[in-house]
Amino acid sequence: MRELLAAALLLTLASLASPVPAAEPRIKDLVEVEGVRGNDLVGYGLVVGLNGTGDGLRNSPYTEEALSSLLERLGINVQGEAFRPKNVAAVIVTATLPPFPRTGARIDVTVSAIGDAKSLLGGTLVMTPLNAADGEIYAVAQGPVLAGGLGVEGAAASVQIGVPTSGSIPGGARIEREIAFEFDSMTEVRLALRDPDFTTALRIETAINEAFGDPVARMDDATTVTLNLGRIGAPAARVISRIENLTVEPDQPARVVIDQRSGTIVLGADVKISRVAISQGNLTIRISEAPIAVQPSPFAEGETIILPRTDILIDEGEPGIGLALVEENVTLADLVDGLNALGVGPRDMIDILKAIKTAGALHAELVVQ
Repeated sequence: MRELLAAALLLTLASLASPVPAAEPRIKDLVEVEGVRGNDLVGYGLVVGLNGTGDGLRNSPYTEEALSSLLERLGINVQGEAFRPKNVAAVIVTATLPPFPRTGARIDVTVSAIGDAKSLLGGTLVMTPLNAADGEIYAVAQGPVLAGGLGVEGAAASVQIGVPTSGSIPGGARIEREIAFEFDSMTEVRLALRDPDFTTALRIETAINEAFGDPVARMDDATTVTLNLGRIGAPAARVISRIENLTVEPDQPARVVIDQRSGTIVLGADVKISRVAISQGNLTIRISEAPIAVQPSPFAEGETIILPRTDILIDEGEPGIGLALVEENVTLADLVDGLNALGVGPRDMIDILKAIKTAGALHAELVVQ
């Protein structure tokens, strides 16, 4: 049986997979343009109109203080009053200011409770200023909160679906301040690769220079390609618009990623293995304890004694993979296809890949999560 399995493995590994055309993404999908980036905004606000699911003000005194300050600004004095509403929740509001923001444009915001509120469903965010890292206000958020979760509880049971204490407001913030950035006045623009690689950077440089017919791009390192806008003689926005749709085939290092928790294996196309022999079997050892209580005879003096009893069962299961020889120039994809054809499970396959890496036959970076 083992000889048949080994022969089937060799037959599967000998078959070559059909070639798959390489994908060529656009340059805009591979790089980030210097200066074209978003900015994070954050603010503290109140959500009102909740159906008794707001903060318990005794446990969240900051909510009461913020609500009192809000009402005082509206001309209502609540100092010294027994003010204990249950339909108000303190929240943190976050958003991202997009590149080249313009006053009056709207952006999406995320609203998250910070007190002991049970749900933000049906609430409305009151006008909340959003600050950037420099402390300046760049947007103001307000509007009804869309919370997708649901929470219901009774005296002895509760049910929660999703996260009802977090929601969003599409277009809920209006930009009030612009960030000064003269993009067209730049004489050089740097392109930063999302996945640094020398070969990919060189291919981007070559594609840009061929498109313009002039050496206007220069690869600085594995991450950066610099464009000489002065040599091109065109505004930066027009140059970026012209080159961002050029296609380039990226190059990636050989890598195998293994997620032991879910049994997921992801491998790159350039992973290779050297000549190696593989043998794998299934061995299960079960140990169970069944102690026996021995009691003294009637009317006899003595004590009850517990005698240990251990049962050990060794099960080799179905025959595994016999000693199989993997030839040179076989890709890891071919090996995995062969193991799949033999019905090897993900857990056993992960152990085999680790053993091949330890043996020095797997020529790739092995990433175990």
